[in-house]
Formats: sequence, C-alpha cells, structure tokens
Amino acid sequence: MAWPFLKVLLVGVSFLGCLYPLVDFSFSGETRDQKPNFVIILADDMGWGDLGANWAETKDTANLDKMAAEGMRFVDFHAAASTCSPSRAALLTGRLGLRNGVPRNFAVTSVGGLPLNETTLAEVLQRAGYVTGLIGKWHLGHHGSYHPNFRGFDYYFGIPYSHDMGCTDTPGYNHPPCPACPRGGRPSRNLEKGCYSDVALPLYENLNIVEQPVNLSGLTQKYAEKATQFIQRASASGRPFLLYVGLAHMHVPLSRNLLSAEAGGRRPYSAALREMDSLVGQIKDKVDLTAKNNTFLWFTGDNGPWAQKCELAGSMGPFTGSWQTRQGGSPAKQTTWEGGHRVPALAYWPGRVPVNVTSTALLSVLDIFPTVVALAGASLPRGRRFDGLDASEVLFGGAQAGHRVLFHPNSGAAGEDGALQTVRLEQYKAFFVTGGARACDGSVGPEWHHEPPLIFNLDGDVAEAVPLERGSAEYQRVLPEVRAALSGVLEDIAGDNISRADYSQDPSVAPCCNPHQTACRCQAA
Repeated sequence: MAWPFLKVLLVGVSFLGCLYPLVDFSFSGETRDQKPNFVIILADDMGWGDLGANWAETKDTANLDKMAAEGMRFVDFHAAASTCSPSRAALLTGRLGLRNGVPRNFAVTSVGGLPLNETTLAEVLQRAGYVTGLIGKWHLGHHGSYHPNFRGFDYYFGIPYSHDMGCTDTPGYNHPPCPACPRGGRPSRNLEKGCYSDVALPLYENLNIVEQPVNLSGLTQKYAEKATQFIQRASASGRPFLLYVGLAHMHVPLSRNLLSAEAGGRRPYSAALREMDSLVGQIKDKVDLTAKNNTFLWFTGDNGPWAQKCELAGSMGPFTGSWQTRQGGSPAKQTTWEGGHRVPALAYWPGRVPVNVTSTALLSVLDIFPTVVALAGASLPRGRRFDGLDASEVLFGGAQAGHRVLFHPNSGAAGEDGALQTVRLEQYKAFFVTGGARACDGSVGPEWHHEPPLIFNLDGDVAEAVPLERGSAEYQRVLPEVRAALSGVLEDIAGDNISRADYSQDPSVAPCCNPHQTACRCQAA
C-alpha cells in the first residue's frame, strides 16, 4: 500500500521573529483507521524523587501528579543508560548501546550520530502513515543525514544537543557559572571547564538555524507553542501522529527568569521544576482538548540527577547508593546505581490505561519502542534483535510482571562505556564494576572491579547500602542466575546485527548560523 505523501511547506508566517515552516498534514486516497496517537515526553536529568506523586518532599509537579492520578505511575522504571545520547538512542531504537552503536555522548563537533542503519521509532511510524514531530533536544547527531528530519521526523524544532553545549546571551544558573557569549570579537573571560564560547547555542526549525544564540528565557514557551500547534494541526488533519518532546528541563543551565515569577522566591531548581511541569500540563491539556480518547501519553526521564551541579540537581529519593557514597563520588547520573537510572514514569490514556494505578513492574525506556510499534499495528524492523518488551499487558491488562532481567550499561563513571557489567535480576542487582561520578564536593569514587560481584537485594535495601554476604545461601543461589543472564545477553549481542557510531570530530560541522560573526551569531552584536 502506498502511504500518504507528506509535504513540508515553507510559508512566511511570523513566529517570534522567525520564519515558521508549517507541515502540510493533508493526504489523499485514504481515511484514518483510528490508529492511536503517541506523545512521548522525555525529561532531562530529572530525579526519581522530584515527582510529587513519588512522595517528593516538595510538591512542584501539580500537573504531573494529576496525570499520575488519572493514569498509571511506574515506581520501578529505568532509563536504558545513565547519560544523554545512549539513553535517547535506546528509546528510539529499543536496543542497548552495544547493539545500536551509541555507548557515549555526541559532541558539538561530532561528524556522526545514531548509525544510519538503525531504524528509529519515528521511521517505523512514518512508514505506517503517521505524521511525526520532534520538539526539543535531539543529541543523536546534527550533521548531514544524522539530522532529525532525515531520521523519521517530518517536523523538528529544538536544540540539537544539551543546552549547556553552547554559550548564550542569557546564561542561566549553572555550577560553576558560565559566561555569556563573547561580543564584537572579544574572547570570553574566565572560561570554566565545561563552558563553551566558540559556538553559540543554536535553535533549529527543521534544517534551518532560526536563532543563535538561543534566548533560554523564552525557550520553554516556544516549545509549548510548537508542541501544541503540532497536536492541533495533526488532530485536525485526521492523520495519526507521533510527537516526541525532549525537554531541556531539568538539565543545567536553569533559566534565570524563573525566580522573579515565583512568589516567595523559590530556589532555582524548584522554580524550574514548576516551569517544566507547566509545560507538560500545556501539552496534556491540548491532548485532552483535541484527541483525548485516542492519544497515549508517556512521560519519563533520560537518567537521574547530575549531582555535581549541587543545589541545581534533583533528588534521587530513597535510591541513595549508600555503598558508593561511602567510597566517594556520586551514585547518580553517569553511574549504574539506582539513582543514575531509576526515573519517574507515567502513562496516560483515558479509557485505556486504568486510573490512579501504581505499577511495580520492572520496566525500561527500552520498552517504549516495541510497545508503541505494537499499538500502532506496525512491525518491528527485521534483521535485528531488541532489548525492550511490549508492555501492553502491564498497561492495559493489570499485569505486574515486566522484565525478569535488565542490564544497566556503563555510562561514564566506571568501566568501558556501554559495557554491561551491572545486572538486575528480579529484586537483585549485581555489580561487576562500581565507581562514583563527580559529586557536589568534587570527589570522584574509585573504579573497582568485583569478581565475584557485589549483589544487593533491593526489596529490603533500595539505598544499595549493604551487599549480600558472599558466603550466604541467598548469594550462592542468585550468583549462577546472574552469570547465566549476563553470558546469555552477551552471546545474543555477538550474534546480532550491531552498529557502530562514528565518533570522529571536525570543527567545521559545528552548527553555525553565520561564520563571519563572533560565536556564529545570526546577527552582529
């Protein structure tokens, strides 16, 4: 069957000073068969304990809490990696980094991205007749064919990587703080490690840079307007749609315009959390208004909080990685401790997902791909294996059984990036390598290899404080199952069709609106 042809038209509609390309959702010769719509919202660096519905100490997520009350909340849900690019690659492919070829982050000057022989969720749904949009962070390659418009997204509006990977004229809260972009050829002063000055942060609309540097103070509202416009037009067209929203929140820098709008002067993180919650609320309200009964909304996070940002980082909740904190360093983002990969997760679909249900099923960001593909009536790409499962029985059938085994890839704190040296087996968790990421005090935990592994029973020790005694009957019973699970997945990967990303770098591929202006500014300043 020939799927409807989607056209992208560039029309001169003014939107915040930019030329706004509108997607033509029209199609010919077919009528919609009531395939469901999908909205996937991915928070950045949000802690499990930031969600009010997860018994957070502060209540800054009223809209998300309402979504939890009207849908399903997952308390044992995990990112597929503990850092940006690998987590996003896994979401869009349903495959771990050892399969999809993305074990670490891409840079501003990266030549490559998510390997082109990997099939994204957007590509699968596009072929099934969906119109597809991406608002926000991409971080899977921006040069040439790695750009979102060539990876299955009909429409793209956002920043191609993390919003701390470029200077701005309105630098937000960061730790340590970064200076504003240089002006008139003057170099930036006192540039801290991790700060950027050569290239200002770009904002794309489809293939065009429409703002460089980005005004971070207005970014949230732009994302809200673009997301709601996409939902409105797609709903009116009769086409099923996929909208993937990669939030800038709660990654630093946090916007400096927040406190003035917050009664009582809340701390920057709390204010930013409320701003993010408001953005999610606007998207949900638009769904409820236009396509409530036929839209599945999934909210989750890419990894745990970035502890080295101190008061600008979120809460891990009870998942404090106590064993690691005693050795030094952080057990949050970039680690395989629970605080690094256990993330908030909500599912909302009126009439389909039951109301006010808490699920204890062991699930992962990896499951989004096969679940959405199944619900869309599409087929998984052939010639490759997947690490996620179709979670429909958990979502709609009341099942509490998800994965029996999950694997948490190394994500920067210890071991080789992407390697599988941490195994979750039912309520048990085994570490063959441990290490702490940089903490607020600047300490980094040592990398230690464990043979035999450390094994924790999370049922009674969510803080991962005291490993099982190696001589205990419980440890001796679990250890062979852990080894069998790990050897099984490694054998499966060895026989799979795997990819390898190009991580080479070239300064000439950095996004640049005007190479004749300082920091690639679109206009002189």
